[in-house]
Amino acid sequence: MKRSVKLSRFASPPFILVIGYLLIIALGTLLLMLPVANHSGHAPHWIDSLFTSVSAACVTGLVVVDVDSTYTMFGETVILVLMQLGGLGFMTLATLFALLLGRRLSLKDRLLLKEAINADSMEGIVRIIRKVLIFSFTIEAIAAVVLALRWMREMPVGQAIYYGIFHSVSLFNNGGFDLFGTSFQQYAGDFVFNMIASVLVISGGLGFLVLSDLFDFRRTRRLSLHSKMVLSVSGVLIAIGALVIFIFEFTNARTLGALNWEGKVYGAVFQSVSTRSSGTSTVDISGLRQASQFFIMLLMIIGASPGSTGGGIKTTTFLLMVGALIAVMRGQKEIVFFRHRVPKDIMMRALTIIVLALFIFSIVVILLLMTEDAPFLSLAFEAASAIGTVGLSVGVTPGLSDAGKLIICVTMFIGRIGPLTIAYAIRPRSTKTLYRRPEGHIVIG
Repeated sequence: MKRSVKLSRFASPPFILVIGYLLIIALGTLLLMLPVANHSGHAPHWIDSLFTSVSAACVTGLVVVDVDSTYTMFGETVILVLMQLGGLGFMTLATLFALLLGRRLSLKDRLLLKEAINADSMEGIVRIIRKVLIFSFTIEAIAAVVLALRWMREMPVGQAIYYGIFHSVSLFNNGGFDLFGTSFQQYAGDFVFNMIASVLVISGGLGFLVLSDLFDFRRTRRLSLHSKMVLSVSGVLIAIGALVIFIFEFTNARTLGALNWEGKVYGAVFQSVSTRSSGTSTVDISGLRQASQFFIMLLMIIGASPGSTGGGIKTTTFLLMVGALIAVMRGQKEIVFFRHRVPKDIMMRALTIIVLALFIFSIVVILLLMTEDAPFLSLAFEAASAIGTVGLSVGVTPGLSDAGKLIICVTMFIGRIGPLTIAYAIRPRSTKTLYRRPEGHIVIG
């Protein structure tokens, strides 16, 4: 009996998700170490291959080596596949193959899918996944064509098509990888690129449940409470982020100051969108003023939305805490959004996620301060970028020590899987309490 209890814990959906991502990372590391994956024919140091694999599978985009000059097309294709697996989730893509083969999903498969996309129930889970896959591959294909047509003006047709596919997958999955070496700084004033890239990043960061709702909106003419909250808070964060970056960097010659008015607007908006978890940029992140870097850190920790291709504490978690703050200040006992009361167990879960994330972030910064010789803000920025699986960097990442690289690898993994999911994966089996203890009164504030 005890053995079956132990086995059931290790067969739980959170545990399987953790093991699944670890296996994908391990396979990616081995493939990137093959001579055929590297231009020199000699694999980089194992820890650099591991770092790249973790960064791609966890759709972060932090790099310790230049992707285009280090990896061959085979190596870049491995990175592309890792980003697609990490963004959509290996269970989502496994469902695609199961559907193509006509196989019915078991109850265990459906439980895994529910955990993977943060759904409330298993009801209609396969239908949701089917719609998400159709939407994802369609928008990636359209964006790849548009980007390829744009780049055909400045590079050979074959290279333009390849770049279009790679960057479409990278942007939609919030992967953060690019083949230009300086991200997309040369396209700061390019309307076509900024529009397509922003649509891809926002679409990937909204979450599978929201994409499914939007997919059905023409038929149902309604959105769920979750979708309303995600769309509203995402819009507000992007708008506020763009305004703050525009004001802070308007006269900074190293970033927006060197651009015309149109370029300043595009740069501010795209950089705000990118903090959702994209990790790409059209300005030099290391050239940002410290106030801008700190503000972007906060946006990166918030991250994308639940069940999306991005990380962070998630937009709805942030909105719930804001709602709780407002409710307490107004003396209200209930937290209400769009005429719906938020259950207390969800509020406790949101509070747990925030506390865990901030605790992990603090520990990571302390460890980096012990192992690296770099300014505090720079190391804190890298830690926020890793835990939010964003990928923006002020240039510290390539110079990290081996210990620092391992710390960031673990942080990216926690950021992608989610601290609460990892906690559920390793927690001992809970037992039901058959009694309630007396209520105590504690003085706070």
